Amino acid sequence: MKIAIMQPYLFPYIGYFQLINAVDKFVLLDTVNFINRGWINRNRIVVNGKEHMISIPLQKASQNRIIKDLRLAADTAWQVKFMNTLRHSYHRAPNFSEAYPLIEAVISRKETHITNLIRHSITAINDHLGIRTEIIPTSSDYHNDELKGAHKILDICTKEGADEYINPIGGMELYDRGQFSRQAIKLKFLKTKAIRYRQTADPFIPNLSVIDVLMNNSRTETIELLTQFELV
Repeated sequence: MKIAIMQPYLFPYIGYFQLINAVDKFVLLDTVNFINRGWINRNRIVVNGKEHMISIPLQKASQNRIIKDLRLAADTAWQVKFMNTLRHSYHRAPNFSEAYPLIEAVISRKETHITNLIRHSITAINDHLGIRTEIIPTSSDYHNDELKGAHKILDICTKEGADEYINPIGGMELYDRGQFSRQAIKLKFLKTKAIRYRQTADPFIPNLSVIDVLMNNSRTETIELLTQFELV
């Protein structure tokens, strides 16, 4: 069985969904510390032809807090602002009429914690793209909070009965194949190919939020983008 383990990211780039689609089970690692200026509650889109950061406000977020404990801002005015930004930026995009309601349904949910909102966003996009991977919504059930790095990953893989672990290519410097093979687990890395599509930015801006992908590509075109990677 193939498994991947990632922190919950807000509308992440297409490579995140390539990874989900490449495995049998996908664990949302939410029992680690929040990273300021990371991708938990923010991502990049195109506004007026230029890269723009969108974010969801959190209550008392800091690097001393665990991701799963982070609550959304009590004032839901951010939901209106978020969707207005998307409407202004993408109303002329070729797939706006299909993508906008999909994202709106997620953003308008009455959630209290960022991890729940992200989990629903991932599930909604998976359903839209026909991705059938099992999403394990929390890593807290593994009871391994004392473990760090590769030891935590290996513990989860073992408890899930995985024989193959796939990580984004950036993890090549973090994980050792020998350490995994001693546990009878194959370690592979997913490398997203250079992806280009119609975009309002010029020159093209790579690795933006999946929102940009969905707005500018049909469902069929986006499904094709899910195959644009290699395992090394």
